[in-house]
Amino acid sequence: MGQYQAPDYYLLDELIGDEYRLIRDSVRQWVNRELLPVIEEYAQRAEFPHQLLPGMAQLGLFGPTIPEEYGGAGLDYLAYGIMMQELERGDSGIRSTASVQGSLVMYPIYAFGSEEQKRHYLPKLAGGELIGCFGLTEPDHGSNPAGMLARFKDDGDYVVLNGAKMWISNAPFADIAVVWAKNPEGKVQGLIVERGMEGFSTPETHNKWSLRASATGELVFDNVRVPKTHILPGVTGMRGPLSCLNQARYGIAWGALGAAMDCYDTALRYAKERKQFGKPIASFQLQQKKLAEMITEITKGQLLVWRLATLKNDNRATPAQISMAKRNSVATALHVAHEARQILGGMGITGEYSIMRHMMNLESVVTYEGTHDIHLLITGMDITGISAFGG
Repeated sequence: MGQYQAPDYYLLDELIGDEYRLIRDSVRQWVNRELLPVIEEYAQRAEFPHQLLPGMAQLGLFGPTIPEEYGGAGLDYLAYGIMMQELERGDSGIRSTASVQGSLVMYPIYAFGSEEQKRHYLPKLAGGELIGCFGLTEPDHGSNPAGMLARFKDDGDYVVLNGAKMWISNAPFADIAVVWAKNPEGKVQGLIVERGMEGFSTPETHNKWSLRASATGELVFDNVRVPKTHILPGVTGMRGPLSCLNQARYGIAWGALGAAMDCYDTALRYAKERKQFGKPIASFQLQQKKLAEMITEITKGQLLVWRLATLKNDNRATPAQISMAKRNSVATALHVAHEARQILGGMGITGEYSIMRHMMNLESVVTYEGTHDIHLLITGMDITGISAFGG
């Protein structure tokens, strides 16, 4: 647990500087102290460790890039990425909880909400007093969210919302949901729906083999009357939810590498300690091949997300660049987890080590916030100028 040595083959620590290393180390210590001792047990039981939420809020893990005047930490995107990397080194599901809160709930309220909405919700979300979720994906509309069926109609000072969303992280215990639905004109708009509004329910999704320590559910709206003051006034159309997904995908690009780094570090230590045929298995060529390829891919991924952070801080990162990084990081992490599992042999499937849990979690990460194939097509469209979606 406390033995983790973060792989840094190209001395990236020199590029990020002291201030960011302090931020990373504070999250790393919290993960070691609070998250790692309990995560295997919660994953085995398929329960979310609610007791971690106050500590996550205290560390500024909820909406770290939101300005301080709204309760955020006022940090930049390099800090945000580093924080997500450390968190996912612990567990993808716990990083998902933070990503949803910051990128998919706080970000749209900050970017598209009214001043009243920002001042009312953001400080409470940053402090963990409120937990949010993000409603976009529907039972029949995942990769094509523009086809959504959820809609609302006018009702005086209210709108009446109907529809359903699924695969929603945090849904079973969220206090609020930022929901995207079609308005009476057929254009997509965001609404803040609060738990307790009549006709709003959040049934939990059970029997998951992945993200078992994360709470997933549905959002069901049966003639829910939502005050018009809860509509996000700053955006209409798919630009709203897609800009939120860009924020989340950026965090995942860093986070997935954290899972990869943990698997690599575990495998390297095990290979040096485990003896077969009278010597450590790290002395065998095929094990060295696995480890050398792992650190190569991790290092390439680290350089990619570091450069992406500098572009994001300059407001120059494109959605396609973010897609490339998200796709690459998750593919790298899945490959590293798979190879690390083999190095550990039978021990690799047990809860005594983190590798199998990471591997199962990453099977969700490779699909959510845009599937592996969709991100490939985003890159393809960007470089050719031709859309292959629906083709």
